Amino acid sequence: MGITKLADLIRQEAPSAISYKDISDYTGKTVAVDASIVLHQFRTAISSFHNRDGVNLSPLTGLFFRTLCFLEHDIKPVFIFDGHPPEQKKSVLERRAKANGWSSSYCSSTVSTRIQDCQSLLQCLGVPYVQAPGDAEAYCAQLVKDGKVDAVASEDMDTMAFGSDLLIRQLNAKKNSEVMEYSLPKALDALQLTYKQFVDLCILLGCDYCEKIQGLGPKKALKLIQQHKTIEDVVLHINRETHPVPLSWRYTEARELFFRAPRGSPPDLVWKEPDEQELVNFLCHKRHVKEMRVRGRMEKFHETLRERRREREETNGAEKSKQTYIKDFFRVTRKRKAPEVVEASREKKAKPQ
Repeated sequence: MGITKLADLIRQEAPSAISYKDISDYTGKTVAVDASIVLHQFRTAISSFHNRDGVNLSPLTGLFFRTLCFLEHDIKPVFIFDGHPPEQKKSVLERRAKANGWSSSYCSSTVSTRIQDCQSLLQCLGVPYVQAPGDAEAYCAQLVKDGKVDAVASEDMDTMAFGSDLLIRQLNAKKNSEVMEYSLPKALDALQLTYKQFVDLCILLGCDYCEKIQGLGPKKALKLIQQHKTIEDVVLHINRETHPVPLSWRYTEARELFFRAPRGSPPDLVWKEPDEQELVNFLCHKRHVKEMRVRGRMEKFHETLRERRREREETNGAEKSKQTYIKDFFRVTRKRKAPEVVEASREKKAKPQ
């Protein structure tokens, strides 16, 4: 779920914090990708694609195509998978499990197998992945703060609440798709909030770790935080009848999770060339995806790389063939005197005193 209506609030009250870009603008960048969001997108947005064993392959094949698109644009993705969720998220996970027909709030064996398949696919593609100690969003934000990656790609806004300076939304392979980049520093500046006040705002808007004050809309919540700075002081200045505060409200625990999410050890991120034969063995022979589909996409991938290599060589060749001048090779230190001036100077020194 992320933070309720935070994207709308930033768009209305801090539009300068949003930049509209193209996927090619992230060429050469390293991006942490929230894996659960990507898999959920392919489960819901793409019609079910089942193999002969009845297994829904939409998330797996979607991940295959999406990752190759990143690599074609020279984007280095690292996929982050959720670890053990905090206790505060239990009720939210139970609601989601019920909505998806799962037996519990934790991963069932089917979901676990799907995740293992996705991780095996990423290994074949030569792309690193990390199992987060807690929520993937928190670990993605940690990688940004530690300088391991340049930005986070996710649809959940709570990566900003966890402190990620840059959040990228709609980073996909669709043509003419406008990528949205959210800047936390610019948002704080436009909203006139400190980071701590921003976290309190996110809790008032509604997050995964505690209930929210009912009837409190985004603009009202922003105004209250701007005026009173903390949730504690906001509670003292609201009408309890129109905005009832939840009993045993655990907002302090939620605040602590945003400030001090479980940290993992720094990952060793290494990218390798995709292994086409391993991809065919895994996707086609083990998961029964049509080999023609996999081979065809890999041929397109290699052709794209060859085209990019040709373009780089042409660019480098054009730069080397530019006309050069002798002054480009030697540094001018001082201006020399004309010969006649030098000779006159010598004669002057030679005269007896």
